[in-house]
Amino acid sequence: MIYLVEDDPSIRKLVSYALKGAGYSVESFESGEEMEAASGRGKPELYLLDIMLPGQSGLEILSSIRSDPECRDIPVIMLTAKGTEYDKVLGLDSGADDYVSKPFGMMELLSRIKAVLRRAERQKQNNDISWGTITISPSSHTVRVSGRKAELTLKEFNLLLYLMENEGIVLDRDSILNTVWGYSFDGENRTVDVHIRHLREKLGDEGQRIETVKGVGYRFRGHDE
Repeated sequence: MIYLVEDDPSIRKLVSYALKGAGYSVESFESGEEMEAASGRGKPELYLLDIMLPGQSGLEILSSIRSDPECRDIPVIMLTAKGTEYDKVLGLDSGADDYVSKPFGMMELLSRIKAVLRRAERQKQNNDISWGTITISPSSHTVRVSGRKAELTLKEFNLLLYLMENEGIVLDRDSILNTVWGYSFDGENRTVDVHIRHLREKLGDEGQRIETVKGVGYRFRGHDE
């Protein structure tokens, strides 16, 4: 089940039709308040949220989802007419899994949905991964360093997971953006650098395992030299 929150009736109808045609079950709502009123229908597999909505904005709905223990791991894709770099980074850094700017093609949207759902399913199935004193648990969405829990944001967690899953492999910024953020466009790869810096700080001494490969990207070093 996918929950779509979009106040434009023509877009809401078009997206619902495309999703149903692709085999998804869809519940569409005009506002966050309307969606909340239907919460008794169960939890969705994914949220599609417009940012500019009557009443609660899409970002406010996103914040509520990420603060709810029962919903915080459900993937969220933002749909919005805003296309500036600031708005994209704001939405993604607030916990969205992907961001699609209007106008968008239905094939692109369906491709993004499939990619986000695949990542979510992979994280549910993955076992704990440990290198050095870092242990990351996709199933419980926790990270421990020397036995102590590290408080990471959603993007920091997904970034660390991607690095640790590919221990020893150099990952360029574009591949990191595509996998962790689900998008790639000019001018955004410094977002990766900022998140890497924050992640290193939160990992303390173990942060040095995230190595910078000059001119390319980053590599996670699991084995001690």
